[in-house]
Amino acid sequence: MRLQVSRTTAAALGATVALGAGALAYGMLVERTAFRVRREILPILPRGARPLTVLHLSDLHMAPWQRQKQEWLRSLTIYEPDLIIDTGDNLGHVDGIAGVRAALSVFEGVPGVYVHGSNDYFGPVFKNPFTYFTAPSSHTSRQAELDTAALERFFEDDLGWLSLNNTAHALELRGSRLELFGTNDAHNDFDRLDEVTSSLDTLRETVSWNDEDDTGPRTLSIGVTHAPYRRILNSLVTLGADLIFAGHTHGGQVRIPGGPALVANCDLPRSQAQGLSMWRRGQHHAYLEVSAGIGTSIYAPVRFGCPPEAVVLTLMPVDIGR
Repeated sequence: MRLQVSRTTAAALGATVALGAGALAYGMLVERTAFRVRREILPILPRGARPLTVLHLSDLHMAPWQRQKQEWLRSLTIYEPDLIIDTGDNLGHVDGIAGVRAALSVFEGVPGVYVHGSNDYFGPVFKNPFTYFTAPSSHTSRQAELDTAALERFFEDDLGWLSLNNTAHALELRGSRLELFGTNDAHNDFDRLDEVTSSLDTLRETVSWNDEDDTGPRTLSIGVTHAPYRRILNSLVTLGADLIFAGHTHGGQVRIPGGPALVANCDLPRSQAQGLSMWRRGQHHAYLEVSAGIGTSIYAPVRFGCPPEAVVLTLMPVDIGR
């Protein structure tokens, strides 16, 4: 009897190990590079406005040898975006800037904005993945400093994108007036919300369309951040954001298929760690778009139940379908 129980236990243990090994192999060899585009439609523009196509990129975690990822990113030009919003963690290696250039140079001249994540400053190191279940990840002295300045020169000088790191800018695209404001990496406390508020106040006082009468189109306010901590989302909503873009969570990176994220690597509710939802703060609210991201750390190259994604968000007038 004991021998039969031992054999049954051993068989069950062997099956569990085999299943785990198979899931790990799938996550590393298949799903990690099963790139997809998530399409969303949001009726948020003023009545009669022309649609705007926004390409949301996040968490590339680029290494120079990742040619498949680079080619897929280049292919996203087919969506002909009117605006690109990059929510950080573009670098994933000390030489990652070479891969970022190869991937994104095709978007030169397309209006864009960006903010930084922690991995735009510090390189990845090996960490016990189970620590993410106890607390958000933290910076360590072992992490190499990355060439953030080279990334900024590429974005601003080569592509013509605008930094939203603790600042604000105004854009007019296809007749729509946009005010965009954002924070630097909140995961490492690089955000300066007082600077964001000051910059936004200055923009609202000086931008030319604010001097016009009320017959022009309503301004759409967009907040951008890398890590969607509650304090950041609350502040962006209070500042008047109608729509907020974020990344950082990787959508959980490993999740039970069809279920919510197991972790968010910040204090965002796990149910909002990926996708389009609503964020409320008192009487204020904004749409929240969180990308599951495109890459992974080179030391944790696995995704399961959460494939890498770019997001194409089509902003439509509120009167669509009426």
